[in-house]
Amino acid sequence: MVSNQDSNYSLNDRTQHLLKVLVESYISDGRPLGSRTLAKLSELDVSPATVRNVMADLEEFGFVESPHTSAGRVPTTKGYRLFVDTMLNVQPLTTDVVSQLVENLNPKQSVNGLVESASGLLSDLTSMAGVVTIPKHERAEFRQIEFLPLSDQRVLAILVMNRQEVQNRILHTDREYSESELLQAANYLNELCAGQDLVVARQRILDELDHVREHMNDLMRSAVEMGEKLFSESDAEKSDYVVVGQTNLMEYDELSDIEKLKGLFEAFGQKREFLSLLDSCIFAQGIQIFIGQESGYKVLDGCSVITSPYTVDKETLGVLAVVGPTRMSYERVIPIVDLTAKLLGEALNNQI
Repeated sequence: MVSNQDSNYSLNDRTQHLLKVLVESYISDGRPLGSRTLAKLSELDVSPATVRNVMADLEEFGFVESPHTSAGRVPTTKGYRLFVDTMLNVQPLTTDVVSQLVENLNPKQSVNGLVESASGLLSDLTSMAGVVTIPKHERAEFRQIEFLPLSDQRVLAILVMNRQEVQNRILHTDREYSESELLQAANYLNELCAGQDLVVARQRILDELDHVREHMNDLMRSAVEMGEKLFSESDAEKSDYVVVGQTNLMEYDELSDIEKLKGLFEAFGQKREFLSLLDSCIFAQGIQIFIGQESGYKVLDGCSVITSPYTVDKETLGVLAVVGPTRMSYERVIPIVDLTAKLLGEALNNQI
């Protein structure tokens, strides 16, 4: 799981219990919780005034906050993280849910059929968005890149992968590049990415473009932009995904703002940011949970993303995920994601 080291606070048992009750109540009905109601729900022998003092402390530490429209409190990203890391009781799946997953992830289906079934099941069983990346049949290792100038603002990219595989691609650029510029760009990318898995190489280039843009000189900027264009037009970018249930997100009040929904739907459609997040989970072990701002993408600030890689013969072929509001039923969604990943890997074992 993705965890926040800052959530390691020494909260006494009573404070932890009150926070747990508040989070569970807010997940259940979406209403800010006042001190009097929280005192009753906690079943502790404490007064509303005592609870109010505890909530003030939790707010100071950043675990809860008070919405402008209410005197009650709601969990923050940090509050959800502490809850998920230390207080969560994962529920076993019901027999009906397990049966539905087993029956619909039938090994007799095609690869694409299995991916579509898995994403649909994740959406149906959680009432949120289900995402499954298309399996990567073979890992490609970036060995070397060479660029040659062509006419009409085009560049020939010669990409060497694995030991001997060579792929040629024509890139359409925004301006003409000289042979010297292209040689320097290729040298920079080869130094940055040589010997890395193609997916990792792509992620590294995108990170360079996103996070170091202001500090780059012209050479570095040209190189990284050329690398981004290469990967956006290469087979690596075709490591696509199937998403089902985006419209389910409209049912949650906290995501119902038109601008938020527009941003989310655009992210699903354009795919770059979301693929980057999923790619980062490919080599993770088991379930990963990104709560709010932890994803690193502003468009997902109001969402939580629960992911798991799926494997065949110990080789990770892809990632699946559920995307929903931070106010999601983590104890129910986590085992659904976990079992779906295991069953998808088993079903694909007969196909790949």
